[in-house]
Amino acid sequence: MALQALQSSGVAFRRILSHFPEELSLAFAYGSGVYRQVGPSADQKLIKYGVISTNILIDDLLNWNNLYIAGRLQKPVKIIAMNENIALRSALDKNLRSAVTTAFLMLPESFSEEDLFIEIAGLSYSGDFRMVVGEDKTKVLNIVKPNIAHFRELYGNILQDNPQVVYKIQQGRLEIDKSPEGQFTQLMTLPKTLQRQINHIMDPPGKNRDVEETLLQVAHDPDCGEVVRLGLSAIVRPSSMKQSTKGIFTAVTEREREAETQAEREAGSMHREPDVGFDPGSPGSRPEPKA
Repeated sequence: MALQALQSSGVAFRRILSHFPEELSLAFAYGSGVYRQVGPSADQKLIKYGVISTNILIDDLLNWNNLYIAGRLQKPVKIIAMNENIALRSALDKNLRSAVTTAFLMLPESFSEEDLFIEIAGLSYSGDFRMVVGEDKTKVLNIVKPNIAHFRELYGNILQDNPQVVYKIQQGRLEIDKSPEGQFTQLMTLPKTLQRQINHIMDPPGKNRDVEETLLQVAHDPDCGEVVRLGLSAIVRPSSMKQSTKGIFTAVTEREREAETQAEREAGSMHREPDVGFDPGSPGSRPEPKA
């Protein structure tokens, strides 16, 4: 993600936001593909956007139901607008802390800042079949390496306040508690959906142990990090399949729009900005505020 590329786009972003309800809770931009040029004219741009209810967003940030939006917000993004929703702000902070804790469980006792940020950036790609078929295999590295400073700004205070880590800022190194007791403490603070997936993976058929008992066993397991990774994969895989299907449909639709726009331009049609808005009839769009 090249945040620098977004710094001059404030006017355009405000124009986009004017199409949405005033009670919008959160708007953010991410990735180098926030703008995509349509046709040869640099003045005409197609804006890709998504809409989600505030309650569903908060639930995903806290519990990692699918790690789709929560995963995006674990990486540096440009916040365009945000209201004073205390529950949302708390959930955003909890999502970052959960990302740090989960990464700790999959890292060795000593590691670099870059190791940590690569692990965090890769959480939402665990189990994503698109990383095996089609996607750039260096995608996570490409997100992190140009943006170490932005990741440090996003996570620095959380790392300094965490009692389980020794953060050597000048050396860019960290050391964490890998004792079973330390890992159990970390496992107990993981998002609920991830805890349930770990319990499902580790609980033998018919035994029906509670989650805490399973997490205590995992804390003593030398392969604790791999178990956590399997739990993440179980969350991400179904979501990635759905998003891939949607992506195929969107790509076809966008190609059709580009062809129509080019035909209008060649016919001397009057320039028209692409529509930007939301579907008031979509599930969860009313009466809840949008994020």
